[in-house]
Amino acid sequence: MITRRHLETLNTQLGRFPVVGLVGSRQVGKTTLARSLVAAHHAEYLDLELPSDAARLENPEYYLRQRSDQLVVIDEVQRQPELFPVLRALVDEDRRRGRFLLLGSASPELLRGGSETLAGRVAWIELNPLDRQEAEPFADLETHWWRGGFPDALLAADDDGSRAWANAFIRTYLQIDVPAHGVRTPEPAMMRLLTTLANDHGNPWNAARLSRNLGLAVATLGSYRDLLEQTFVLRVLPAFHRDVGKRLVRAPRTYIRDTGLLHALLRIRSRRDLLGHPALSASFEGFAIQQIASALPDGLELAYWRTHAGAELDLVVHAGGQPVAVIDVKFGDRARPSRGFHEARADLGKPPGFVVHAGDESWGIDEGVDAVSVVRAMELAAGW
Repeated sequence: MITRRHLETLNTQLGRFPVVGLVGSRQVGKTTLARSLVAAHHAEYLDLELPSDAARLENPEYYLRQRSDQLVVIDEVQRQPELFPVLRALVDEDRRRGRFLLLGSASPELLRGGSETLAGRVAWIELNPLDRQEAEPFADLETHWWRGGFPDALLAADDDGSRAWANAFIRTYLQIDVPAHGVRTPEPAMMRLLTTLANDHGNPWNAARLSRNLGLAVATLGSYRDLLEQTFVLRVLPAFHRDVGKRLVRAPRTYIRDTGLLHALLRIRSRRDLLGHPALSASFEGFAIQQIASALPDGLELAYWRTHAGAELDLVVHAGGQPVAVIDVKFGDRARPSRGFHEARADLGKPPGFVVHAGDESWGIDEGVDAVSVVRAMELAAGW
């Protein structure tokens, strides 16, 4: 689904940089967004998943030189990482803006040096599943949370269709995307890892326990976690560190980014079952974190905070280690922060505090602490 914001962002960056990289999970809408620009820009579109298009770039320097006066869109660019040095050389010859639009289903770090060989020449844009503001005209919060933000899942005719799409996505990811990045572990083993991480949703990463349960080496698990993060399936939320004279939990927390995929991995059959499931609170926490992350400006980072004594913050928004805001996420109508929230906020110098809840209203709780809806949290995050 294309939104005006997506088009404006993409056109703005094409007007500033010779190369723009649009990255995000498979089926998130990158190709649809890029194709909407082809006619307007008289662009050449190449999909490297098609052998016929890949063959056109057997001599990429010659082919791309012939199209130096138009935008060239290259989809699934991670399939030919050897293109990046060629693109760098061509751009260095002609720094005209809006020359190349690269689409990839992996982060710049995983595009085998793409972010380095094109440094200073490329603007990277991450396209997320539909966030709460984008989904609001089509789905209420409960539907969005239950189905997740992938357009085909969110807009399915019914919940069964949405669940079927999520299951198909997971199979395709394991059968195509994971092997494409050099992982040779059998699909059932990767499925067990994904399912285990879904059951650990929101918990600290415990490599030793996972290694024992899954029969995989700790180093292998670390590389798989990196892959899941860099292909936008997993969010790895680091612990925030501050010398306050207390013992801090330092392991990162992991979340399945999209709650529709999370619920499919947990085999939760219906919304009613979700409301009685042990993962209920963690699921909503992950949903809220995803919405806030999608709204956060460049230069701000997310982390969490927890002491061994139990003082905890679900999110610390910070700029270079300086807290900007602290957040607790609560499912339900009682948006009251815990004693540990107040203690942790005091440890960090009492930055503005927020309790994000599942309702529509916002109100003041205490001095410097407000209860806010998910949409209001996104609005605030965009201005931090």
